[in-house]
Amino acid sequence: MAEEVREEAQAGGGKKKLIFLLLLLILLAGAGAGAYFFLFAKKEEKKEEKAPKVAPPEVGIMYKLDPPFIVNLADPEATVYARISITLEVANQQVLQEVQKKEPVIRDAIIEIISSKTSNEIRTPEGREQLKLEVLKRINTILSEGGVRNVYFTEFVIQVE
Repeated sequence: MAEEVREEAQAGGGKKKLIFLLLLLILLAGAGAGAYFFLFAKKEEKKEEKAPKVAPPEVGIMYKLDPPFIVNLADPEATVYARISITLEVANQQVLQEVQKKEPVIRDAIIEIISSKTSNEIRTPEGREQLKLEVLKRINTILSEGGVRNVYFTEFVIQVE
């Protein structure tokens, strides 16, 4: 019987030690987390405060070339059409007036560019981006001082017959 009492006392003491160790471990983990946030989180906040705030780029004047372009593509194996609506972003009112004045020349240049492409060349996002850049460069060579900032395709459909 005396041995049973000792074993129960030791088991109770073991539970107390285990609870004490768990509490100590939780306390140390909390202290470590607190130290991390105290030392490092404030530095991250300061970095965010120091980062210069960049204003979003100013959007230029939008001009829609209307009607949409309906063009035969250069696919040799089939008859393929593209219907593309284009909006130009211009830098200022003077550029807008020049675009309006030279719109027939600009439309002709765009038709020439699009009709020289195959459907495979302009079907992918990369191909469409390349087409936009080509159109942008050509338009800016037509204008006396450039000024078209961006070309947007607001409709882009390819149809195979």
